[in-house]
Amino acid sequence: MARNGSITHVIAGDANSVFIPNLDEYPLGKKALRGLRFIHTHLRDEPLNNEDITDLSLLRFDMIAAISIREGLPHTLYTAYLMPYGSGKKYEMQTADFYRFDLDFAGFVRALEEEMDRSRTIDRKDVRERAILVSASTAPKHELEDSLEELKELAVSSDVVVLDTVVQRLKEINPRYLLGEGKMREIVINAMDKGATLLIFDQDLTPSQMRAIAESTELKVIDRSQLILDIFARRAHSRDGKVQVELAQLKYTLPRLTGKGTALSRLMGGIGGRGPGEMKLEIDRRRIRDRIARLEKELDVLSEARRQRKQKRVEHRIPIVSIIGYTNAGKSTLLNSLTKSETFVEDKMFATLDTASRRLRLPREREIVITDTVGFIRDLPKDLMAAFKATLEELEDADLLIHLVDVSNPRFEQQIASVERILKDLNITEKPRVIVFNKIDRVAPEEVEFVKARYGAVALSAKRPETFGPLLEAVEYQLWESKKVGAEIP
Repeated sequence: MARNGSITHVIAGDANSVFIPNLDEYPLGKKALRGLRFIHTHLRDEPLNNEDITDLSLLRFDMIAAISIREGLPHTLYTAYLMPYGSGKKYEMQTADFYRFDLDFAGFVRALEEEMDRSRTIDRKDVRERAILVSASTAPKHELEDSLEELKELAVSSDVVVLDTVVQRLKEINPRYLLGEGKMREIVINAMDKGATLLIFDQDLTPSQMRAIAESTELKVIDRSQLILDIFARRAHSRDGKVQVELAQLKYTLPRLTGKGTALSRLMGGIGGRGPGEMKLEIDRRRIRDRIARLEKELDVLSEARRQRKQKRVEHRIPIVSIIGYTNAGKSTLLNSLTKSETFVEDKMFATLDTASRRLRLPREREIVITDTVGFIRDLPKDLMAAFKATLEELEDADLLIHLVDVSNPRFEQQIASVERILKDLNITEKPRVIVFNKIDRVAPEEVEFVKARYGAVALSAKRPETFGPLLEAVEYQLWESKKVGAEIP
């Protein structure tokens, strides 16, 4: 029943339960309540049960009511409604004589929804997504928490408001929901109570898990790979970057394509199910495959253009130095400070995505080309890794790698290990490189000296050119002096 008193659905069930149909015509959006009341009968004189309260919480009804029947006539009315977030109670239940129940429902539900909006502290003018972050796997809890912190940084980089986080260490992975159905329901209800519009999972979801979780809630559901792809899509500006991002997105989407919502998925496959839904789905899949083929050809053309540009640099015998490192380590800031250029810089993960190359004259009047590459991250999505392989292949032609590390990040050791794994995947672990600790102005001097000695590194602050001396000396030594020393060894 709608708020104006009109009956929207009539449902016939049995003595145990009723099946509530799809309520797409009454979407939640950013509202706290759906704008519908659910009134049903209990053939025995029994109060609302757990199933009723679950329906109330998940479907966000204005109110749920059960009318008990005695001698074929209405007898007792059991009602329940959700309470504002933070009130100390999830819901309020009441019992009344059916014939004496009196309530100004319009005034009641208006006041309740206003109080819910206040408790959520939501600015309706703020159009950003509001998310609950979920990390659930069999890994040790401290690893889950570290990974979740990184997911939070990624969410902020994608302009998402993080409302809450959930960490769940599992004995085994649930093949349907990743975690248990009860825990999944609890997360969804908590998200709706807090006004979330999005669930972000730290683990990559299989296509079947994505569908199952999406069908259990009206919230949008994405995983870590989708979040990273979204950030890349926002930050790609060059033609190379745009092509590579679109290619990665299409490869990620293809196995997860199930039709628009559940309307088409109900028509998929099986006897009696091969109809317009499947036809539309196959058309979509074919279009995506065709688009992937075209993008891969374009990527080959762009790769050839890059190869020709690199060949010219080789002919002029100008050494190439590439700055690599974990995302947000300060690579673009260092490039700008070294070359007095203006590559875009922002204190967010993957703030810059497109490769930038600049000439740099060293103190001994030697010249190099220095390149800023896309930031690395652990568990980089496979589709994204494959799409960006053409860009990362530029590292193969580098004469030297500057591995920049944010020494102020408490997870810098794990970040170094992640970068090393990616270099191994690219088969360039033998490439000469200098480890450089950045952001030393944020760390105690004695700690900087310790990590420098431990890793045989140099240290600087990318915002302070006066600290660049050791780096420039290390670059000159690796490119010229070390080769001379090597030649003298018998």
